[in-house]
This record gives sequence, structure tokens and C-alpha cells, in this order.
Amino acid sequence: QVQVVESGGGLVQPGGSLRLSCAASGSIFSINFMGWRRQAPGNQRELVAGISDSGSTNYADSVKGRFAISRDNAKNTVYLQMNSLKPEDTAVYYCQMDVARDDGRIDVYWGQGTQVTVSS
Repeated sequence: QVQVVESGGGLVQPGGSLRLSCAASGSIFSINFMGWRRQAPGNQRELVAGISDSGSTNYADSVKGRFAISRDNAKNTVYLQMNSLKPEDTAVYYCQMDVARDDGRIDVYWGQGTQVTVSS
């Protein structure tokens, strides 16, 4: 089994920054895709940022230029650096780990969610 634990959320003023972390542990051969999704009240869960095992990244248009995703494969950890935060960034953020087992099967795991609130 795989466990995924997030941290780093909190309350920040508009224009501020936060850094989210998400670490996976357990039976992991490799993690092909790591990403962050968020869900605000009344909204669907949307992809914020993703990073492949090759380092290719993609971002939602709303966060381009402000957020940066990175990964540390040695720690099975993905990060989301969030700068110039806006009130509309307020949401619960969930990390996604596409975990490859040693038999090649891919299982998707999710973090428990961490609240990010941007407010003055």
C-alpha cells in the first residue's frame, strides 16, 4: 500500500506565498506523474499543476507564472510553490501520485488535502 501525506497549507494575505509538500511512502517502484489539484466550495476539482517523470510540467492558465511545481524523486515528494497568491486561489489542495508498482501497474493515490486560504 501507499500513503500520501500533504502539508504546508495555511492562511496568507493576497500577494503572499506558500509552499505545499506532498510525500508518498510505502510500496513504490516509481512515480510517473505527480500533480496538484484543488477544489473550492461550489467548484469542481481542477488540475493546478502536474509534473511527469521526465520533468515536463503543465499548469492551469489561472496559475501560470505564479505557481511552480517540482519533485524530489529520492524523497517521493512533490512541491508546489505558490507566489502572488490571490483570493481566488483559496481552496483545498490535493496532491496526486500516479504510482507504478513493480509489475508495471499504475495506481493513483491522493493526499488528504490541505486548506489554502488567501484573505486580507
